[in-house]
Amino acid sequence: MPNPIAYIALLIWPLAIWVMFRKMPVERAFIWAILGGYMVLPELTEFNLPMIPPLDKASIPNLTAAFICIAVLKLRPALLPVGLVGKALVLMLIAAPVISVFHNLEPITFAIQTSGQLSVQQFPLSSIDHGAAVPDSVPGMRLYDAFSALAQQLILILPFFLARHILATEAALSELLRALVIAGLIYSVPILIEVRFSPQLHTWIYGFFQHDFIQMIRQGGFRPIVFMPHGLWLALFVVMTATAALHFVLQAAPDKRPRALLIAFWLFGMVLLTRSVGPLVLMAVAGASVLLFAPRMQFRLAAAMAGVAISYPLLRGGGLIPTEQLVSFVRARSPERAQSLEFRFDNEDMLLERASEKPFFGWGGWGRNQIFDPVTGEVLSVSDGMWIITIGQWGWLGYLALFGLLCLPLLALWWRYRLVANRDIPPAAGVLALILGVSLIDLLPNATMVPLTWLIAGALLGHAELQHRRAQQARLQRWRDQPSRAGLMTGARSAAPGFKHSFL
Repeated sequence: MPNPIAYIALLIWPLAIWVMFRKMPVERAFIWAILGGYMVLPELTEFNLPMIPPLDKASIPNLTAAFICIAVLKLRPALLPVGLVGKALVLMLIAAPVISVFHNLEPITFAIQTSGQLSVQQFPLSSIDHGAAVPDSVPGMRLYDAFSALAQQLILILPFFLARHILATEAALSELLRALVIAGLIYSVPILIEVRFSPQLHTWIYGFFQHDFIQMIRQGGFRPIVFMPHGLWLALFVVMTATAALHFVLQAAPDKRPRALLIAFWLFGMVLLTRSVGPLVLMAVAGASVLLFAPRMQFRLAAAMAGVAISYPLLRGGGLIPTEQLVSFVRARSPERAQSLEFRFDNEDMLLERASEKPFFGWGGWGRNQIFDPVTGEVLSVSDGMWIITIGQWGWLGYLALFGLLCLPLLALWWRYRLVANRDIPPAAGVLALILGVSLIDLLPNATMVPLTWLIAGALLGHAELQHRRAQQARLQRWRDQPSRAGLMTGARSAAPGFKHSFL
């Protein structure tokens, strides 16, 4: 159980956000409202009030920042993106939980062996977790569940809508990268503490450990977790910060480059201390791309990562991912990691077969997407990747909406800058695109979907939309500046004073 400090931290954070917006520029305050909450607030702690989604470390910063931006600062961020594709994806994201509920009204019941006879019993169930007490049934979905799932989804992606409006400029993108580097340096201190003394900070401060401690022991040492859901979440976060640091190595003046290089090496050392092979591979890809490629190529690579992420379920379901060869390759180097990888693939196969029974709208919530023992009701599967969780719960409609909205900024930036010279492309946009790209790839084996991911996606989509508006204005200005057009408009204005208003 969380101690009082955990609840006090949640209560104080809105006040901290208020102070940020009073003392900082809007862009910086918004970034740290979301980023800081993700870094320091307790896991698995929430205020569960009737008729509203739980208030926790994700929802409290999102709602507070949205309230201040809209109600106090009078900002008016558009809910729907500019293009038709973006509008359709947002509407699909809203519709997916609602439609899924009406396709899952029936309960899932199990036969329970009692006194040598089989009987079926039903009762409401609040949650299904692997290893939890065995239920008699999983209840059917209710209309309330649709509103609850929709509200939680919209609250989670609030940073996406706000960042499109607040963080679209080149200066704001650079500010976001700078915040990531500072956050990485701040977090390096607790990382070093947990590497030395074991993952204990969450327990020392908030009174409980937020995950399975056994999973934090790797390679003869400890995998740090600090205040995040799992060591893999922390590893991805450090990859983001180290990649951002490489940007400032390239952009630094010659006299300041040694310090920027030292920071980048330090944060890369933090990636090594997370003892996670997957994030280390992502770091190698992102880091090499930042150092070797110009922004336009970075957009191409990020768009390719988006293509892999959005098409992965089709490739996986069609048997085009060489899972057996991958397991054999890993087994030759680390039998322990090969066993873990094989366990993931086996569970994905089971869950894909389960999802194929309701492919379009999924099984809904309450853990209905899991594999159950038909007699005892025991949960037999474990869902790790965000892609298989989303398809199982909300079907292809929900998957395309969720992952499509995350992939859209990368595809939009690639298309927008495909013919633009590298010198005219903001370098920060290319680096952030790579960071979002590796985050999408990490969502395939893990469920590392956090508000920071949505913040980066919103900032990049807002930048692509801003560039689109600038290009339209430039074309319009060129059209106006043509000699024949200028003469026509001048003559029209002198002949008919009211023509200017009606024409423009």
